[in-house]
Amino acid sequence: MSSAAPVAGARSEASPITVTLVVMLGSFMTILDSTIANVALPHMQPSLNAEADSITWVLTSYIVATAIATPLTGWLSARIGRRTLFLWSVAAFTAASVLCGIASSLEEMVLFRMIQGAAGAFIAPLGQAYLLDVWPPEKHGPAMAWWGVGIMVGPILGPVIGGWLTDSFDWRWVFLINLPFGIMCLTWAAAILPEPQLEQRRFDMTGFALLAVGMAALQLGLDRGQQLDWLESWEVRAEFGIAIAGLWAFGVHALATPGGIVDRELLTDRNALTGMVFITLVGFLLVATTALLPTMLQTLYGYPVVSAGALMMPRGIGMMMAMMAAGQLVGRGVDPRLMLTAGFTITGAALWGMSLFSPAQGAQPFVITGFFQGAGLGLIFVPLNTMAFASLPMRLRADASAIYMLLRNIGGSVGISLAVALLERQTQTAHADLGSGITPFNLPWADPATLAAAGAGSVVAMLDGAVNKQALMIAYIDVYRAMAFMAFAMLPLLLVLRRPQRPASKADVVHLPE
Repeated sequence: MSSAAPVAGARSEASPITVTLVVMLGSFMTILDSTIANVALPHMQPSLNAEADSITWVLTSYIVATAIATPLTGWLSARIGRRTLFLWSVAAFTAASVLCGIASSLEEMVLFRMIQGAAGAFIAPLGQAYLLDVWPPEKHGPAMAWWGVGIMVGPILGPVIGGWLTDSFDWRWVFLINLPFGIMCLTWAAAILPEPQLEQRRFDMTGFALLAVGMAALQLGLDRGQQLDWLESWEVRAEFGIAIAGLWAFGVHALATPGGIVDRELLTDRNALTGMVFITLVGFLLVATTALLPTMLQTLYGYPVVSAGALMMPRGIGMMMAMMAAGQLVGRGVDPRLMLTAGFTITGAALWGMSLFSPAQGAQPFVITGFFQGAGLGLIFVPLNTMAFASLPMRLRADASAIYMLLRNIGGSVGISLAVALLERQTQTAHADLGSGITPFNLPWADPATLAAAGAGSVVAMLDGAVNKQALMIAYIDVYRAMAFMAFAMLPLLLVLRRPQRPASKADVVHLPE
């Protein structure tokens, strides 16, 4: 890349590759932490003297704090500087991780997780904005591919790493592991990151309040709904009602207010707006399967935690390979819409293949479907980000990155909630259907004398266990098939996207001397 004068305010000389590596490290660390604590919850419960229904606040507090803080990324980066915000975020995230690792009560853990979530909310959006700044537009595809490895693979590796740390050491290492990587990221970022000059903006208090209330209520409703039987609970009804009212009012406010917490230009750009829909679905498909598959492997097939995590690895490998290929194809001018079509088709086909699982299969179907599902999602992520950001000016990149990260997280939260709710409902339905066909007169594998000798209680328990396993298998099949239909249903929306035509603009690139 040809050298140019560094942007005013840059603190050091660094290549775009070095900037990419440091923001990748920070982004991977925070995205990984959104799922790494999931498997450690049962081990935390006795240490923190928490009840089974309250320990989930360790996850909820992080998610809610992240949802509230993420929309502030654009305004804060313009207010105090993108570099300064990145450094403070990494420092606060690392410190909060250590505090989580030494917490002695549930109240302390929830407080520290809120700080951790709020601090980490800025790191990934700022990292994406930096990549779009330091690389010229024709290099955005490969750059997004490398950064996407951390963003997309993090949720997959989180449960694996969390399970290994918890089994091999202690649950506290799930958080303490962030200390060396946080110090490395902070030191490295302080040495090389530039400080782009961004236009100062006023703080849209009304927009932020509406968005924060709406997002917090939505996340609380999604998280608490499974425990409280969804709309049967007045709490969940109130939370969803507040979420709908808050987000509706925020949308009206954002469209009517120039220079708001989310610039209305983002909401009127066709590619950016369509990209928001797609990234929400990507979050749904990625996180929902990440949550369902390990549990399925452990409960139905008897794999231990580490082995179940190992069977998730092909998905990460497929994703990385597809992202690298997609980055190269975007850089060579291949129409991103073709890759998106291939990505959604492959993802849907892989999910359909998962709906063909049987209770008596080996590991090969998990490996094959996982690899192709990861490859499909990888083909979606890179061209989607390239197209969505192609027509946005530099001043909106931090805002757009924050909104995309927020919507990906929301998609994941909705995905987990809907998938688990559908799984439980279909399990009950399948159990009722299977159980209704079992009577003492249609058991081909035993005669009445054998049944009488075994005892009625043991026979009923054995039958119930077999029916439960089959019903759960049927429910998983139904959930995977529903997600496959969802992936295929997104294909017509690709017609709305326009191929990026905006030429490279020097004003939109922060050139760094090589």
